[in-house]
Amino acid sequence: MFSILRSRRAAAVFVAAFLLAVPQPSSAAKRPITETDLFKFVWVADPQISPDGKRVVFVRVTVNEKKNGYDTALWIVPTDGSEPPRSFTSGPSDSSPRWSPDGSRIVFSRSAMKDGHGEPPQIYLISTQGGEAVALTEVPQGAGSPVWSPDGKTLAFASSANDKDIQKWKGDKEKAKDEKGKDEKKVEEERQSDVRVITRAVYRFNGGGYGDLTHPSHLWTVPVPAAGFLKLPEPKRLTSGEFDQGNPVWSPDGSTIYFAADTEKEAYYKPAHSELFAIPAGGGEIRRVLSFDGGMGDVALSPDGRKFGFGGFANPQADRSFNQGDLFVVDTAPGARPRNLAADLDADLLEGLAADQHPPSGGSPQPVVWSRDGRSILAAVAERGRVNLERFDVETGKIAHVTQGDQEVVSYTATPDGSRLAVVISTPTVIGDLYSLDAATGRLTPLARPNQELFSQIELTAPEEITYKSFDGREIHAFVQKPADYKAGRKYPLILNIHGGPHSAFGYTFFHEMQWMAAKGYVVLYPNPRGSSSYGQEFGNVIQYNFPGDDAKDLLAGVDEMVKRGIADPKRLGVTGGSGGGILTNWIVTQTDRFAAAASQRSIADWSTFFYTADFTLFRPTWFRGAPWEKPEDFARLSPITHVDKVTTPLMLIEGEDDYRTPPAAGGEQMFRALKYLHKPTVMVRFPGETHELSRSGQPWHRIERLRHITAWFDKYLQGKKIDTYDVP
Repeated sequence: MFSILRSRRAAAVFVAAFLLAVPQPSSAAKRPITETDLFKFVWVADPQISPDGKRVVFVRVTVNEKKNGYDTALWIVPTDGSEPPRSFTSGPSDSSPRWSPDGSRIVFSRSAMKDGHGEPPQIYLISTQGGEAVALTEVPQGAGSPVWSPDGKTLAFASSANDKDIQKWKGDKEKAKDEKGKDEKKVEEERQSDVRVITRAVYRFNGGGYGDLTHPSHLWTVPVPAAGFLKLPEPKRLTSGEFDQGNPVWSPDGSTIYFAADTEKEAYYKPAHSELFAIPAGGGEIRRVLSFDGGMGDVALSPDGRKFGFGGFANPQADRSFNQGDLFVVDTAPGARPRNLAADLDADLLEGLAADQHPPSGGSPQPVVWSRDGRSILAAVAERGRVNLERFDVETGKIAHVTQGDQEVVSYTATPDGSRLAVVISTPTVIGDLYSLDAATGRLTPLARPNQELFSQIELTAPEEITYKSFDGREIHAFVQKPADYKAGRKYPLILNIHGGPHSAFGYTFFHEMQWMAAKGYVVLYPNPRGSSSYGQEFGNVIQYNFPGDDAKDLLAGVDEMVKRGIADPKRLGVTGGSGGGILTNWIVTQTDRFAAAASQRSIADWSTFFYTADFTLFRPTWFRGAPWEKPEDFARLSPITHVDKVTTPLMLIEGEDDYRTPPAAGGEQMFRALKYLHKPTVMVRFPGETHELSRSGQPWHRIERLRHITAWFDKYLQGKKIDTYDVP
């Protein structure tokens, strides 16, 4: 929720034909999906295609043996589909593979275990012919984000090791005297205090913990020796200072490294601003090469090194809660102004869909891809619940489809000339399969279908796509997941499932939660109300200063539609949602008593408390026109806790105890305590150690328990099942 910088036919026919060609067991042999199938899921992350386009190395993600986390290992597969994928490294914590320019070697990140705890990741090197991987770095605080130089002789990487770490690492620190002879001053100097002195409004981040201003990320390089080296090469730190620097990009001739840095100490007071810098590859003076009035994603250099391409957004005249992603190009010459290639496309660039089965680890890159001649750029576009690849003419902005279909292109990378790509594609019945894509023809060659055998045993159905009119005539796009044995004419218990964000979108991607609820006998309605992304700038931003509000009316109109169609039983309605969907769930049960039960997840109850405790700030007039003491009526009006005395719906509150995005004290804890005071039926389910990402990358057992609790709550109140778990003992 509230991300700080927010994410047709030929190919579809080919994919469908291939799927039909795969032998499938009869429907009678299939079984409903279960919550514990999550343990068996396999995810394809960070697909990296080789420079010659003949192989793909990817991160294979699985649930670990203890089912309390995820293992990652590298696998490799030829792009012609002639062989199945094979294991390339042993794992269990290998990620970020990157091919050398000549394709003979791969570097990757590995986190070793020591005393039962993971050490900071280091960069390892392995031949593409196989063999044992060898460590290339041993830097304090770890090393990551490796990028090869064009000649393959050097790596640029990022590390947060500071001067003190480096001094200690090199053994230059003054040796301590005999322990008995240490004076108190020396002891105090060596003591590492655990007391935090907080000076900035943003001081902790969901999933990342508390910030450490003493360890900003900087750029380093390390030479890559020939095979058989016995001594670790000496790394060199290129940058220093108090600001984070990262995302290195080499110039085509290898003489320069470009990198991004935020040089504002307290950027939350100002509109988004992005800067790109350059430094000689051997070290030296840093110069600013681009200053952009807006948010900027990772940059990509054109093949001739004369242009940058990047996704992002330009600041509007007035602050907005939603800024649609666009695609920009700009000359590398000083003073050049970026051009928006997607100005005429009212859709989201380089964004994905809301889902619970994107890889929980390993990464899902969506880069800007240049053609060899520099005349076009390929990028992901999210539009009406679909994500596909489109090609943009650099001069005219003309758009051509590269992939098409009811699907989500989750991640991809390309060869240096942009002619061939490795892509991971998800659909409502496929978690994420790996393909090789011919960028010129759109032809897809399947390379890895890691869940095919499992899913051949499971009865899965795609959702029905519908549209309906809301209270003011605005068209709302939605999806309806029905049980596999759905019978027309029968009225079903219905669950309204609300996405977070609120600037996000449901769509054609795999969603375990929806499939599981349908398997339990529910019809699941999951709409994209106003405020959702992938439907244009105006549609996304229309809820500014009024969230929750008319979007809730859109959701209720969808329930009306399902009742009118004779699908939903009006006496057996449930509502749930997480994050932005959590506040809408809280809000809806204060506005209507039509729902028999509700489950609010990782929510907000009081906007004022959220203002003070969230991991990011609302200092700009994006959601509110001022602070709580300046606009108390606005904060109160839109806070569900203000109207909690109207709640009659039994309400479950699901909370991650380490959630810094929507802290429990600003959401579920308030609703729970207030409803208990009012003697209303309520329960709070808390997940130790879990962040705001509970449903997407939380511990596997916790993810399953979360699903069980939600459906048990609905089983109790919508289906009348005897469940005493939530009764006061």
